[in-house]
Amino acid sequence: MRKQVIFDKKNVVVAGGAGFIGSHLCDALVKDCKVICIDNFVSSSERNIDHLLANPDFIFINHDLSNPIDLEKIEELKRFKVEFQGIQEIYNLACPMSARHFLENRLATIMANSYATKNLLDMAVRYNSIFLHCSSSVVYGPRHSDDRNYKAKEGDLGLVNPISERSSYDEGKRFAETIVSNYRSMFNIDAKIMRLFRIYGPRMEADDDQMIPDFINNALDGKDLVIAGGEEFSSSFCYIDDVVDAIEKFMKSDLAGPINIGSDVDIKMLDFVGMIIKETQSTSRVVFEESKLFFSELILPDIHVARNQLSWMPVVTLENGIKKTIFDIEAHKKLKMIK
Repeated sequence: MRKQVIFDKKNVVVAGGAGFIGSHLCDALVKDCKVICIDNFVSSSERNIDHLLANPDFIFINHDLSNPIDLEKIEELKRFKVEFQGIQEIYNLACPMSARHFLENRLATIMANSYATKNLLDMAVRYNSIFLHCSSSVVYGPRHSDDRNYKAKEGDLGLVNPISERSSYDEGKRFAETIVSNYRSMFNIDAKIMRLFRIYGPRMEADDDQMIPDFINNALDGKDLVIAGGEEFSSSFCYIDDVVDAIEKFMKSDLAGPINIGSDVDIKMLDFVGMIIKETQSTSRVVFEESKLFFSELILPDIHVARNQLSWMPVVTLENGIKKTIFDIEAHKKLKMIK
C-alpha cells in the first residue's frame, strides 16, 4: 500500500538529479515536494544544483545507484521522515550522458541501465511509489534510410545492434525498459516509461563533444562549427522546459507508456547552426566532417499519443530555446574567465 502524505509535502526521488534534465526537473519539483536528488557526478555537475542546496526541501545524496541504498538509514534524510511517509514518486534519469567520455563510461552505462534501474524499482516496490523511467529514442534504432520522414510510433519494434560501440547505451536503454515493464506486471506498481528525443537547453555540458553546446561555444569563440555529416543532416530539437512539462503531466495521468516526448519537426543542421551564428553575431564558418559516434541523425517521433492523451506538445520555439541556451553558455564562459 502506498504511504500517504502525512506531513506537508510528498517525498520524491530524482535519480540523476544533478544532470542536465534531472536538475531542471528538481527545480520544478522542489516547489511543491521534498526532493531527494541522488547522483554520483559521472557525467553531471554540482553547478546544476548549487542553487538548490540551501533549500530545506532539497537534499543531495552522492551515491552510485548501481549499489543499493536505504534512504531510512541516511542521517541527512531524517527530517524528511521517510520511515513514516515513504517515497511517493521516483524519477529515473540515472545514466552517464557524456559523449566525450562515452567509451570509458561504458561499464557505468551498463550498470545504470541494469542494476541502478533494478535498485530504484525495488525502492518503488518497497514504498509503492509512482515510478517514471526516462528512456530514449535510441530504442527505435537508426533513422530509416529509405524514408527519412518516418516518425516512430510507440508500438514500433526498433532494430538495434547489441554489439556495436554504442550498445551499452542503445541496447542498455532497451533492457532498462524490459526491467521496468516486468516489475510493473510482477509487482503491480505504477511504473511508467517515457522515450525522450533530442533535448536541449541550459546546463548542457560544454566541452563534452555534444553538438549543441559545442556549436554555441565555437560560435562565441569565432571557431568553425563542425557538422559531422553532409549538408542534408537533420534532426528534431525539443527544449528542456517542454520536457519537464511533459513529465509532470505524465506523472499525473493514468498512462503507463511508453510515450514519445520530443519535437516532430525536422530541422536541417545547416539551418540550426545558421540560427546560432546569427544570434551570437559570430564570424564562424560551417564545415563538414565524417560522422561521429554521438553526432547522428535520430529518428523523428510520432507524438500523437502525447497530444491526444496528455494534451501535450512542444511550445517553446527553436529561436527562443536557442537564445536561452546561448545565454546560459555565454554566462558560464564569463564566470569561468573571472575565476
